[in-house]
Amino acid sequence: MKTFDELFAELSSKVAAGAADSGTVQAINAGVHHVGKKVVEEAAEAWMAAEHETKERAAEEISQLLYWTQALMLAADVSLDDVYGAL
Repeated sequence: MKTFDELFAELSSKVAAGAADSGTVQAINAGVHHVGKKVVEEAAEAWMAAEHETKERAAEEISQLLYWTQALMLAADVSLDDVYGAL
């Protein structure tokens, strides 16, 4: 299990290392538009799971939404401090 901050550190490290075999790095390198579409897709899936499926399925879809949101942050050069400052 990871915290939000730990996941961001892990993803940031992968991007900084340029891990070419990483699907995350490939997605982020594809740009904000590409990653943004994944965020929208995952948001819809999280909503549908919360509305029509089990708590566990909702949690799974929400975790994927958080993952892709962090990928979008990295693609857009938005830090945790930027986000926390806006909360």
